[in-house]
Amino acid sequence: MARFARRVAVGAAAVIGAGAFIERTVIAAPHYHGPHSDHFDGRRFHNLLAAEPHGAGAVLQWQFSRQPGYWREWVDAPPGPPPPARVAPGGMRVTFVGHATMLLQFDGFNILTDPIWSMRCSPLQSIGPKRHRPPGLRFRDLPPIDVVLVSHNHYDHLDIATLHRLRWKFDPRIITPLGNAALMRRHGIPGATELDWWKATAVVRPESSAEIAVTLVPAQHFCARALSDRNANLWGGFVISGPSGHAYFAGDTGWGPHFERIARSFAPIRLAMLPIGAYLPRWFMKPVHIEPAEAVEAHKILNAHASVAMHYGTFNLGDDGEREPVDDLRRALAANGESRFWILEHGEGRDVV
Repeated sequence: MARFARRVAVGAAAVIGAGAFIERTVIAAPHYHGPHSDHFDGRRFHNLLAAEPHGAGAVLQWQFSRQPGYWREWVDAPPGPPPPARVAPGGMRVTFVGHATMLLQFDGFNILTDPIWSMRCSPLQSIGPKRHRPPGLRFRDLPPIDVVLVSHNHYDHLDIATLHRLRWKFDPRIITPLGNAALMRRHGIPGATELDWWKATAVVRPESSAEIAVTLVPAQHFCARALSDRNANLWGGFVISGPSGHAYFAGDTGWGPHFERIARSFAPIRLAMLPIGAYLPRWFMKPVHIEPAEAVEAHKILNAHASVAMHYGTFNLGDDGEREPVDDLRRALAANGESRFWILEHGEGRDVV
């Protein structure tokens, strides 16, 4: 009996050890290594605010006390119309594809943010959060994509399968925060440009000699694709600058002083793309996701000519229901008398004039 118990214990230890090895070497993101800074201690990245996202204990507490809002099982919505191949000089156009995937077109460039056309945002396409609606644009209807911006490594923002599709069809320039290029290389996607907060890179479209600058700006969030890689890579938002102005993509973010600094550094902001979803329960989501009323306040602080809502209606990631972010945003906009904060239908494009 004792010998059998030892064999069971050894076998269990081997299984656990194999699982930990797979987690570290296959699922978890490679750890970034680089010089220390005010937001990197040599091992982990940190937010500007001292408040950090909740740990595993809080995650379990939330899971056992969830009061999720209503989501339809599937919304069989038709795709939006194919967008223009390019926009004229001086023009700026934004299309809401779904979740945090936005198509930004200006100064001759076509830019995708956090693209995901996969059915699930998960390491496996058999489990994990599943789409409740198709993307607002069919992949085959995309115009030539010049630049892809990936804000951080969460599965609903860094989707390897979609990045492969974009690379083989368009070979775009991929720009991402520190550390995420190694994860992409591991999966056969080389050449991504990494940026630190407040660092910029120029992108030139050779056939037209047009040029834009992409700057990584802070966000109040965190990174992890598994258990062993929490905050081992950087996260952030982006400001895209060209002759037609500045566009700000916030990525995932909680409230923080970064909105004020972005407003000072890039005034005037012509367009801000701001998240409104996955904000409930507040006690759990507040450190990493702004709520709709805070998105309106960010729009005001940024003094954006126009803002557009994102990060809602596709994946059920919080306790807010499918329509709850939009309903709460409408109430906040009415209370503030704001008319330049847009709620676009999935697949709808609009010119920023």
